[in-house]
Amino acid sequence: MGRLKALASRLFWLAVVLPLIAALSLLATGCGRQDEATAVTSGSRPMPVALQVTNTETVVERVPAVGTLLANESIVVRAEISGLIESISFDEGSEVEAGSVLVVLNSDEHRALVEQTQATVELARLSFARAEDMHQKSMMSRQEYDEARARLKESRAALRRNQAVLAKTRLVAPFSGSVGLRHVSPGALIQPGQDLVNLEDIDPIKVEFKLSERFAASIAVGQQVEVLVDALPGRIFIGEIYAVNPRLDPRTRAFSLRARVANADGSLRPRMFARVNLVADSRENAVTVPEEAIWPRREQPAVYRVIDGKAALTSVELGERFDGKVEVRSGLAAGETIITSGHMKIRDGSAVVDVQQPGPGKSAGGTAAERRP
Repeated sequence: MGRLKALASRLFWLAVVLPLIAALSLLATGCGRQDEATAVTSGSRPMPVALQVTNTETVVERVPAVGTLLANESIVVRAEISGLIESISFDEGSEVEAGSVLVVLNSDEHRALVEQTQATVELARLSFARAEDMHQKSMMSRQEYDEARARLKESRAALRRNQAVLAKTRLVAPFSGSVGLRHVSPGALIQPGQDLVNLEDIDPIKVEFKLSERFAASIAVGQQVEVLVDALPGRIFIGEIYAVNPRLDPRTRAFSLRARVANADGSLRPRMFARVNLVADSRENAVTVPEEAIWPRREQPAVYRVIDGKAALTSVELGERFDGKVEVRSGLAAGETIITSGHMKIRDGSAVVDVQQPGPGKSAGGTAAERRP
């Protein structure tokens, strides 16, 4: 009988008491979790977060594009006539002024032709003077008089032609700029149209780029552009649009634009690849926040403001992004306190405390910037 009683007692503990103890333990655990969640929501246990006060700055709205640098003026110097090069009057890579003589061809033959034609003109002038006198005295027919006058005009025209050819033996710079590398040497016999040297005006320098038709409302002559080149990292060159092609590219539906950029030191060179930012708009006193302060949501991004020591989830409209910052166009004012770190630990209405000011009673709602305006 004693053994039966002991066995019945053990079965009672296993079947009734132990399940009851387990149920009570689960109940206690659930209540503890609920109390903890309630504490977080009610603000009895403020969660440590990083805070920052919003400020304002000038935000520039940029439209990016890629382009190519072009010389302001660019030609290849070529001779219009054939001849022997008598002298070259420039150093390769040097600066020359407009009107400077670059190349001189041998002009002996052309100079002789000019002198010969000058003599012909003088003879024709004397002949016409005599014919005019005789015609007035009715001693010469009208036809002979007209022929004498025509010979004078013809000889003068021949003189102008030969003088023009003589002038072509001196090749001059049509504008100021830098000469490149020459392709000929003194004494060389050149032909009409043969390349001699290139001449480039690179101050200012042009940049050509394209923008999609959807930016048509943002494009205007006089707008500012920022130009960056890979060869000069860290430098930003400021230019201004001076021409917009009214005709769009039929394949890309894009505008072609050109801007001029100051290049006094000659650091920018034609045919360089350029990154161009068209300054479409500039907004002063725009509210900006760090990118990490933005809480992404499917419907609309938001930030956590701090009002009276509690987190307030606020929907915002975002603008430009730059340098790790985001422009907030609506939903947030300057001087408000926002949460920049610790979003995963809180929810709307949670009590929070600045991690830089730990300690009991030091909640994030104690400053004027944190109070609801």
